[in-house]
Amino acid sequence: MAETTATTTAPAEKIGHRTEKIGLVTSTKMDKTIVVSVEMRKAHPKYKRVVKTNKKFYAHDEQNSARVGDQVRIRETRPTSKLKRWNLEEIVRRSSLSLSEATAAAAK
Repeated sequence: MAETTATTTAPAEKIGHRTEKIGLVTSTKMDKTIVVSVEMRKAHPKYKRVVKTNKKFYAHDEQNSARVGDQVRIRETRPTSKLKRWNLEEIVRRSSLSLSEATAAAAK
């Protein structure tokens, strides 16, 4: 009989599918938490008209780096608190309002 050698390699760590959303930061009043408003467009089931809906998500921001008006990408994660189920992935675009506030604060 021919001897077969089967090499078993450990599969690469597969990260499960985590939903990502892009939205605008509407509030940064809490410590390490931001409120992100995501606009969703979908066709009305009966009338087939495109309807815009806004939904707010609470996301964890470890460095408190996001500011109001920034466009950010958030990723779904395990529950961090009662309302937080999202994590700040990256800041896609800084708000011009937040940039002017930062320069004014640096000038003082």
